[in-house]
Amino acid sequence: MKAIKIDNITEKLSAIEIGKLWATYMGNSMAKCVLTHFLKHTEEPRILEVVQYAYESTDRFTKAIKAIFEEEKYPVPIGLTDQDVNPKAPRLFQDEFYLHYLRYIAKAGIGLYGTAVPILVRSDVRRLFTDCLNTSIELVNMTNDVLISKGLIAKPPSLPIPEQVRFIKKQSYMGNFFNNTRPLQALEITHLYDSAENNATSKGVLIGFIQTAQLEDVKNFFEKGIDITTKHYDVCSKILEEENLPSPPVFDHLVTKSTIPTFSDKLMTFHKLDMFSMRIRTYGNSLSLCARKDLSAKYGRFILDVGEYAEEGATLMFTHEWMEEPPQAVDREALASK
Repeated sequence: MKAIKIDNITEKLSAIEIGKLWATYMGNSMAKCVLTHFLKHTEEPRILEVVQYAYESTDRFTKAIKAIFEEEKYPVPIGLTDQDVNPKAPRLFQDEFYLHYLRYIAKAGIGLYGTAVPILVRSDVRRLFTDCLNTSIELVNMTNDVLISKGLIAKPPSLPIPEQVRFIKKQSYMGNFFNNTRPLQALEITHLYDSAENNATSKGVLIGFIQTAQLEDVKNFFEKGIDITTKHYDVCSKILEEENLPSPPVFDHLVTKSTIPTFSDKLMTFHKLDMFSMRIRTYGNSLSLCARKDLSAKYGRFILDVGEYAEEGATLMFTHEWMEEPPQAVDREALASK
């Protein structure tokens, strides 16, 4: 893989570019630690190829961002380091789970980088995030190809072909907040299925984390996360099943019985805070494409659940002094009071 070229640009980084670079560095430093452990335990050659690709990508991105920050004489974040992963810990997840996990984080990456590219101005930063986006797309394609070839991916629901184009004639198409008045349409099925799948993967991660966490408050945090992901998975699956549509499977059985600390409590807490924060975006997207009021109400409840959980995770990070301060604007009032 070629290193990303950093241009000799005199234009200063904007607040948007600094914020996106900082968040991407933090997220990829965490992913690199996780993938370091995955690499040590992946046995199946085709899955190893995908994990290796993901690891090399996170390494490339963090190095490129570090180079930009150093060129700008901007403090490079500490992020997550080798100290946050135990290389001697036994396998925590089965090979198959690595694929579902990579699919999960690649989807998050596509959303994160896809929204960044249009608002970036500097060409070097825009090129970096374009590479991040293209790499995430390639990763999800590689992952899907292996899952499909091995028969490890559940086939999403199919729909009958309509005889003709029809138009909506009644306001009742949207239903009410208490019950449905029509079958699910394709986009509603899409996001219910995707939400159930994301929660199934997230729950698997949380099961592994709670088995290996050391601090009681961190264990309690993960326990609450398992409750939320289980509830959200059950709600989405039940709606699909009521329409005689399949729902994705759970992956609990792909977590090993290991209780030996694999990742630091700091890394695991940051991981779930990061991924649940991005879940707000995916639920918001699902809500925006939903035409049934009863589903809209459920997504609204999901967003509240996840928002409260992310706030609890941030508080936990503050309590243990694990959270680096993100880039922020100058406090003018504080300066004026000196």
